[in-house]
Amino acid sequence: MTDFLTQAKELFSYTQSLRRDFHMHPELGFREFRTGGIVAKELESLGMEVTKGVGKTGVVGLLEGTKPGPILLLRFDMDALPILEETGAEYASQNPGVMHACGHDGHTAIGLTVAKMLHAQRDQLAGTIKFCFQPSEEGNNGEEVGGAEMMMRDGVLDGPKVDMSLSLHLWNEKPLGWLGVSNGPVMAGADIFHVRIIGRGGHGAIPDAAVDPIVAAAQIVNALQTIVSRNVAPLDTAVVSVTNIHGGTAFNVIPPEVKLEGTIRTFDSKVRQRVVQRFEQIARGVGEGMGCQVEVDIKRITPALVNNETITSRVQKTAERLLSETNLDSDYQTMTAEDMAFMQQKVPGCYFLVGSNDKARQLDYGHHHPKFDFNEEALIHASALMVAAALDILGQS
Repeated sequence: MTDFLTQAKELFSYTQSLRRDFHMHPELGFREFRTGGIVAKELESLGMEVTKGVGKTGVVGLLEGTKPGPILLLRFDMDALPILEETGAEYASQNPGVMHACGHDGHTAIGLTVAKMLHAQRDQLAGTIKFCFQPSEEGNNGEEVGGAEMMMRDGVLDGPKVDMSLSLHLWNEKPLGWLGVSNGPVMAGADIFHVRIIGRGGHGAIPDAAVDPIVAAAQIVNALQTIVSRNVAPLDTAVVSVTNIHGGTAFNVIPPEVKLEGTIRTFDSKVRQRVVQRFEQIARGVGEGMGCQVEVDIKRITPALVNNETITSRVQKTAERLLSETNLDSDYQTMTAEDMAFMQQKVPGCYFLVGSNDKARQLDYGHHHPKFDFNEEALIHASALMVAAALDILGQS
């Protein structure tokens, strides 16, 4: 195997400079105009065929090998979050209220480094690499769908038709030197729910003349906690979290309604069906039992992200050879969600996680935290593994 780890180390200054530039100039989903422009320019400098505006602000580059073979898509997300940065880093965001708090700046830099490394191997490449730089992974940002679905609508999986995929995430839940390459479900499917509890408002001192939706909401929140503990089998997995409660305007007024919002996370479709069914039964049953009307709306955000066994096995073997000193975790799962799941519903793929935190340097804040940052050596591990895995899957390493 070519020493891709050494190559990635030699390119580290390139990767780091890109990452820090992206970090200083973060852009929200479907607004990645500067980021996408840099991506396109870098890919074009390698002589690739580049298509801009795929999924509004996405960029696609094609690297064709000299031998026939399958089409492998490598996906990297580019968007930032609406968070005010508190890292104090010299490369901190210069766009107040917008921050790369999830590592997508690193992903974009990794993608361009991988492009440079694979371009150098193009004479040995059997097949075509399709580089997919995706906008708006963090949400729809005002659009009907998010970045993955938007790019799919614009044909990212076609012309040429994609056969397989690889994608990654820098993972601050784990330390530098850890790798998560798991078969089967890796990230949970996500739903968002909205519950409207309609009572009858009145004076806080005369509750008997009102129908109190706040008391009903409190009972509903408590009752929803029984779904996971009593309606989901102990060996299955689910999460039901109420994350927003809105109701009331004054200390002496019982409001006419209360709204709840939150998320449901599951790996298995049958488990999801059971959770959604019980959620609606409990919310309506409890609320109506307390004299309120209840409206429930549950919307699917993403399906579960499921890795293909054959491709994942290849990535695991590549990681064992390339990064032998790392801790390879082949059973890791997380209840967080990822819209790459939509693409992996259409084409088999492997989505892997690269440990990036460094507690000794206080680089261990979680994703979406205002102080999120990571050990940039993870960029080396991620770039090297993506290149080696891509070539290994195409049978060239």
